[in-house]
Amino acid sequence: MFIFFYFFIRLCEGGELLDRILAKKDSRYTEKDAAIVVRQMLKVAAECHLHGLVHRDMKPENFLFKSTEENSPLKATDFGLSDFIEPGKKFHDIVGSAYYVAPEVLKRKSGPESDVWSIGVITYILLCGRRPFWDRTEDGIFREVLRNKPDFRRKPWPSISNSAKDFVKKLLVKDPHVRLTAAQALCMCFTLNF
Repeated sequence: MFIFFYFFIRLCEGGELLDRILAKKDSRYTEKDAAIVVRQMLKVAAECHLHGLVHRDMKPENFLFKSTEENSPLKATDFGLSDFIEPGKKFHDIVGSAYYVAPEVLKRKSGPESDVWSIGVITYILLCGRRPFWDRTEDGIFREVLRNKPDFRRKPWPSISNSAKDFVKKLLVKDPHVRLTAAQALCMCFTLNF
């Protein structure tokens, strides 16, 4: 017996989150605007995880704005790599986009926590305009993800609130058992204050 799931996505005329990031001055969002966007992404992840679904490819290109208005709602798209997972089980394949892939994906032991990592990477980008892990090759990016921590010393991080920095750090914890869940992240000051 086959079970099919159909996802219906309304027409989104506002473009990709990536395009909006690139259109911003210094490719950065204000903390308030970043929190509004991140809260929407976390709500998607929390709802998916509640039903046992892991997106597995969260990145700015896979979030579309419903309209061109500045405060337009954000919609998640491209569930092509998503999969259902039972509690306590893990995925053993490497999927997703290099810049957003979680360490546990590279170790072939991933679950819903990997979506939260990806949202942490996106949040880092929204706040500072740079990727937290970078190299010229995919293998180099993977090494960076596994070995290094994001840099919070370079500009503009000294001028970003401790609440925002703490939030990003808690999403980018390498150990998925210690990392916040999407539901927990929604309760952090950074997502509640705006």
